[in-house]
This record gives sequence, structure tokens and C-alpha cells, in this order.
Amino acid sequence: MKSEPAVAGTKGVPRGEREQQILDVAAAEFASRGFTGASMASIAERAGISKPLIYSYFGSRDQLHLACIRRAGEPLVAAVAAAQTDVPAGARAARTMAAIFAALAEHRFDWAVLYDPTLPSDTISGAAAHDYRKALNGMGAAGATEVLAAEQNTDPDDRSLLTHIWFGTVSAVVRWWQDHPEHTADDMAKRCERIFSALTTR
Repeated sequence: MKSEPAVAGTKGVPRGEREQQILDVAAAEFASRGFTGASMASIAERAGISKPLIYSYFGSRDQLHLACIRRAGEPLVAAVAAAQTDVPAGARAARTMAAIFAALAEHRFDWAVLYDPTLPSDTISGAAAHDYRKALNGMGAAGATEVLAAEQNTDPDDRSLLTHIWFGTVSAVVRWWQDHPEHTADDMAKRCERIFSALTTR
């Protein structure tokens, strides 16, 4: 991951803005080092503030991580849900990817935070992440079902395989985008639309 969020600074920053700056830095830390490897000391250093200040805002490391999870999950779920309405099955993939890019445009680290494989399921943020993932995965599975149904395909194993392909594709595309920060959300939406169109052209 190549892009780094701006540091929060120490003076003259309104509380709401400072909280968002801390979340930006914390998300980058959790995304790059995972839940188990991230440290409050590193987050404070990267943000240019003290650890006590972070604790005064978020209470604990777990609460800070939970705030990162919620900031990542809520807009992603809402954006993907909105992208599923009134769209032909053949256009669903490109429209869903465009929604994901738009939701992540200002916070590209959020996907890695939400899908962190080191995140224990028995933490408060692990439970929250599970709920957001379940919602996103459910919409992905429903989309795969509708795409196949449009071709009169009701084979359950085909549906299962397509769902796995979709999830792997989304994760790979988002990782590529994180490694190529020069591309905007709109650039990526158009790129995916071109690629999906090429793949489905007979």
C-alpha cells in the first residue's frame, strides 16, 4: 500500500476533524499490520499526537478499532445495497464495483481493515466486522444467483463457484487499486466496466 494519510497535528484542529484524521492513520496502521500487529504507539507517532490523546477520544485500542470497522462497513454495505436496485443482471458486477470504489474513495485502507484475516472473532470489532461481511457476502451471493438465473442456470455448485470467483475478484481489484493510488474511483469504475464488457463479449 503506497498512500499514507495526512498526520493529525496537535493544535487548532476541531475535534470532529481530528477524530477523522486519527481514524485515517489508525486504518492505515491496522490495514498494513493487521489487528494483532498494530500498536497504539505507532498510530500516535504516525498521527503526530500522544497516546493519551487517542485514548481520550476513543477510550481504548479496541474501541478505536471498532470505530475503524464501523467507518469501513457502514458506507460499504449501504453503497453495495443501493447498487443492487433496478439494474440488469449483466450490469450488476460493474455497478457494484463502481459503488465499492465510490465508498472507498477517501478511505482506501478500509477494505483491508474490514477483511483483516488476523482479526479475532471474539472481539467487539470482530463481531461487527462479521456482520458487515455477512451483509456484503449475502448481496454478492444473491447477485451471483441472479446472473446465473438470467442464463437459466440454477446449478447450486455453479452458484457457489461464481460466488467464490466474485469475492476473490473484488478483493484482488481493491488490492490492486491500493497499490496504484494514482487511479481515482471513477478511473477504476470505468476500467472494470471495460474489462467486464470484454469478458462477457461473445
